[in-house]
Amino acid sequence: MKTERRLAFFERYLTLWVALCIAAGLALGKLLPSAIESLRRLEFGRGSQINVPIAILIWLMITPMMMKVDFGAIRNVGRKPAGLVVTLIVNWLVKPFSMAFLAWLFFRFIFSAFITHAEADQYIAGCIILAAAPCTAMVFVWSHLTDGDPAYTLVQVSVNDLIMLVLFVPIVRFLVTGASSLTVPFAVLLYSVIVFIVIPLTAGTILRWFLIRRGGKDWFEKDLLPRFAPVTITALLATLVFIFAFQADNITTRPFHVFLIAIPITLQVYLNSSLAYSLMKLLRVEYSIAAPGALIGASNFFELAVATAIALFGPDSGAALATVVGVLVEVPVMLTVCAACNRTRHWFSA
Repeated sequence: MKTERRLAFFERYLTLWVALCIAAGLALGKLLPSAIESLRRLEFGRGSQINVPIAILIWLMITPMMMKVDFGAIRNVGRKPAGLVVTLIVNWLVKPFSMAFLAWLFFRFIFSAFITHAEADQYIAGCIILAAAPCTAMVFVWSHLTDGDPAYTLVQVSVNDLIMLVLFVPIVRFLVTGASSLTVPFAVLLYSVIVFIVIPLTAGTILRWFLIRRGGKDWFEKDLLPRFAPVTITALLATLVFIFAFQADNITTRPFHVFLIAIPITLQVYLNSSLAYSLMKLLRVEYSIAAPGALIGASNFFELAVATAIALFGPDSGAALATVVGVLVEVPVMLTVCAACNRTRHWFSA
């Protein structure tokens, strides 16, 4: 009988580490406001709103993940196309549009008595930005937790990264403009994609090619890549600390709004994961592909979302707050989805 995989120490207590980072970030933001403000003003060019410390940390966090991406493996997906097709449909044809609808419904109507029209615009924009970026880094953790097929997960991530380069900008611009009265500057959005996707993806691809050529694929994947784990973990935790330090006033002064924003975000996670999982079951996709596929369709590339919202609307904006709330709910909610997948693996044929 196949035993269920177990997470390493860090991943097993991921919710605790995230909670500690949130607390540390909020404390630093409130106790050292001048120092945090100085760090927040460090930008790539005047008015770019792309923070230098966060950009560097995201590069350190994402580049090792991008080094895992083997674009050559995409050609092998033809043997089991159903899982990838479902993932792409949910990620690009359902998720951004369903999130836009839920955000519009909740913030324009259900919560209209509690927030202003301008705040609703910002929260809708933030939720759309969050949903338009499928998970890249953390999905490897979710796949491992659900005993997913690592090679197929790699293919799903690789294809999503390529599509994100093309569709992220037009989808965000179209939906934000359509669902709110905000105008999205195309140049700023494109700049964010270049900084937070193109640069780490290019760096990871080049490093992968160079290091495999130098030491061989077996050495690269089994010996070298694991050594980058502490760098990725440290960068992830530090990124969370910075994000919540920069958003300390935004969060602590609007706790009720944080609760309101969390409702549609949490709802769309369960909606999209259930849809992807059900379609996988309907199409008789094996569990090791169905579970991570459902998780990819539910989780978000929150690092890109936060950075993009800050770049577009500023660090104190409601859009930035909405993406940060996405970080708040991401780990605990996704862990419940993982648990649900593990409990229902018997629904799928061996």
